Amino acid sequence: MAENDREKPMRTKKIKDNFLDYVPRPNTLFPAAPNAAGHIEIAVQNKGFFNKIAQVVFKRPKVSHIELDDFGSFVWRAMDGERSVYAIGQLVHSAFGEAAEPLYERLCRYIKTLHDNHYVVYVNKLKA
Repeated sequence: MAENDREKPMRTKKIKDNFLDYVPRPNTLFPAAPNAAGHIEIAVQNKGFFNKIAQVVFKRPKVSHIELDDFGSFVWRAMDGERSVYAIGQLVHSAFGEAAEPLYERLCRYIKTLHDNHYVVYVNKLKA
């Protein structure tokens, strides 16, 4: 049997997920509440060795409060663990109209940033 006659193993193609099908919800590790202005404020504890040094030396706070803008607060309230990114985009479009354009590029980047900072988890991607 010649080398060229050997059967090559079939390679499995990795199927890419459509980000618009993801179902985000706020991470319960980070408490969030509306502030006096009506914007969502996420409380983040500054833990760890270097944060402890910064707290002592530079008088940094133990808890940082991250205030979301109007767009971010609306998206945060819409992330209930049942709506997909696409459905949230429809709500954003109905609330903000043309001011939200480019809608899905902006929304996807925003939710990915929240996920990268662990403020959001994807319900349909959690490992059981």
